[in-house]
Order: sequence, then C-alpha cells, then structure tokens
Amino acid sequence: MSGFYVVTGAGPVGWTVAEQLAERGERVRVLTRSGSGPDHPNIEKLKGDASNPGLLTGAFDGAAAVFHCIHGSSYSAAAWARELPAAERAVLAAAGEAGAVVVFPESLYSYSNPERVMDESSAREASGGKRGIRAALLQAREASATDTVSVVAGDFFGPRVRMAHAGERVVPAVLARRPLQVVGNADRPHSFTYVPDLAAAMVGAAGKPGLWNRILHAPTNPPLTQRQIAQAFAAAAGMPPAKLRAVPGWVLRTLGLFSADMRELSETLYQFERPFVMDSAASEEQLGLHPTPLGVAARATVEWWRAELAAGPGRATAGIPAGT
Repeated sequence: MSGFYVVTGAGPVGWTVAEQLAERGERVRVLTRSGSGPDHPNIEKLKGDASNPGLLTGAFDGAAAVFHCIHGSSYSAAAWARELPAAERAVLAAAGEAGAVVVFPESLYSYSNPERVMDESSAREASGGKRGIRAALLQAREASATDTVSVVAGDFFGPRVRMAHAGERVVPAVLARRPLQVVGNADRPHSFTYVPDLAAAMVGAAGKPGLWNRILHAPTNPPLTQRQIAQAFAAAAGMPPAKLRAVPGWVLRTLGLFSADMRELSETLYQFERPFVMDSAASEEQLGLHPTPLGVAARATVEWWRAELAAGPGRATAGIPAGT
C-alpha cells in the first residue's frame, strides 16, 4: 500500500487516526472546514469541505485509504439527513476514482435488536430518526462500487473526547470531586470504546484488503455500567469514588416537550435504560488487536483532561452530552 492517507475530519476519531498514521511514518493529509488537525511533520492540513466533489478529486489523488470521520453539525436527525449522505456520496465517488478504500467509524445506532448482544452478524435495519439514517448510510456503502470498511464502536471515551456520555460531563466532575449526573439507569451494562482502539482498528482494516466491504467491531472491553466507568476514572485520578445521580428517562422525555436537544437525546435513551452491549471478539481475531486495558485507558483519559482543565476556562465545559 501507498504511504499516503487522507483523513476527513479532526474530531477525536479523525485526530487520533491521523496521529497514529503519522507516528508510524506515513504521510497524512487532514481535510477539515477549519484547516485544523494535529501538528506533526508528516501531517498536511488542508482547509475545505469534504462534501465538495471538486475539492476531493485533487485531495485524494495517490491515497491508499481515506478515513472519513466527519460528524453532523448538530446532534439531530435533521442535520444528519441534510449533511451526512451527501458528504459520503462525494467521498465514495472521489475515493473510487483515486482507487482508495474508504474507512468509516460507525456507531451501534443502526442495530435492529439492541436489547441483545450485538456482534458482527447482527441485523442492522433500524428505522426512524438517527437510527434509520445510520442504517441507510450503511446500505449506501454496501451498494457503492468503492471499497469500504465500517468499524463499529460503542460510546466513546479517551483523550479529546468531549461531547460523549463518558466525556465532559463525567471526567471534569470526577476530578473536581463534584457529584455527577448520568442519564437513564446508572447500573445497566453498556459498551464503551476507547477511541485509540477504534483508530487502531480503522488503520489496521485499511491495510487488510481481505477485510474490506464488511462491517467490523472496534476492540472493546467488557461492558461497564455508567457507575463503573466513573469509578474507573476516579481510581485512575487517585480520587474517592464518584457520587452519581441518574436522571430518569421520563424526566428527559418531559423536557423533550420543550427542548429540541432533549428530544434528540431522548430518542436514544433505550441505550441507557436497558443493557446495551457489543461483542468485538471476531473482529479482534481478524485484526490481531485487543482493547487497551481499562486502567491504562482511564489513566490516559484522566491525564488528558487534567491538562485541558489546567489550560484554563473554556477548554472544558460541563453539560448534557450531544452523543457520539
């Protein structure tokens, strides 16, 4: 494979993919609307819109793989429907012309039966709202003539992960010894994926043509409750156990009558009111990868947040997460 790769988006996933590639000596072009991305001698930052076909044609030339890591401009079905399918069509077309495989990070939203343990063979035919949009994106990738790989992850945590259920609402509160709020039920098992493990799986899949045109699961540790992951952060920080208060689903659904943001969050409350568990064993074997031990991942997460909080106000804020 060529030693040149393109990453669209510089959120926690795109940033981490770019860093991992650059640190192993590959040349990387990061494409974002703002021109942001990691500072590294092997990384070129290009400002532009990933849904612009004219820009993509030149940006992808010579790339072995494109890692498409953009998010919608807001956590809403309307924004996702308006923005994501068009961007994916443009990326798939340009990558196909360049002869590059497209690797996508993917969520568990599309799974038809989330009350069961979700593995690589599970049905992904969810309908309606954000779940239906994710299912339609997977179907479009499958129908595309361009080679693709979709790597599914649970809820994110790790360095640079802010707007997530195990992000800005949890870790800063743990470090400040403040009580924290979680949604749904604090004691239901839930799969959380460490973002560097997702990035490693995406990079690994790009280099294994035998795994293309399929759906893989990122290496993910056994499920944790929201209480357990908060306590893992507390232990990593050398802090006493965190105090949690769960906001019941009915409260969020009531708030959703008056708030669009709460309505969007309420749509996926099933993930925190019942067990929401993925199995990554088959993909781990195929990729030759395993999840980072929880203690190691929690320490790296806490260290990143401590540095962010020490940098001053505005770098980390608290609030209800927009989701992953």
